[in-house]
Amino acid sequence: MGRVVETQSRTVYGPSVSPVRSCSRTACRQQAVFTLTYVYADSTAVLGPLATYVEPHCYDLCAEHAERLTAPRGWEVVRLPSEAGQPSSDDLEALANAVREAARPAQSPGSEPVGQGVEVGRRGHLRVLRSAPKPPRRER
Repeated sequence: MGRVVETQSRTVYGPSVSPVRSCSRTACRQQAVFTLTYVYADSTAVLGPLATYVEPHCYDLCAEHAERLTAPRGWEVVRLPSEAGQPSSDDLEALANAVREAARPAQSPGSEPVGQGVEVGRRGHLRVLRSAPKPPRRER
């Protein structure tokens, strides 16, 4: 049943707004705890923790429907670990290291090539690169 909203000149009937997001599956009233996104270019369905904001092309799923999720033939389901509670000390340490790295002054030109690397892995359109080895120094 919708709620009644009174305006200055008329009464408007609309759906109730709930702070709790529910499962996107038809007739399911369970609380959503996961978000499903499709990456069509990679034929991949990505199931991860509930997104912070509702996105137009994502689906919120309850635990039961997320567990039973299957993908079409030829597609892959990637299940990201759910965030349970507070960040771990490893997460905090990684964040602190990233902040330290960003705060370091830029290296002098020529110390390491920019934009050059060796491809060590690939997933769809994403590539994993490792810095190219430095050429050996010639001694005079």
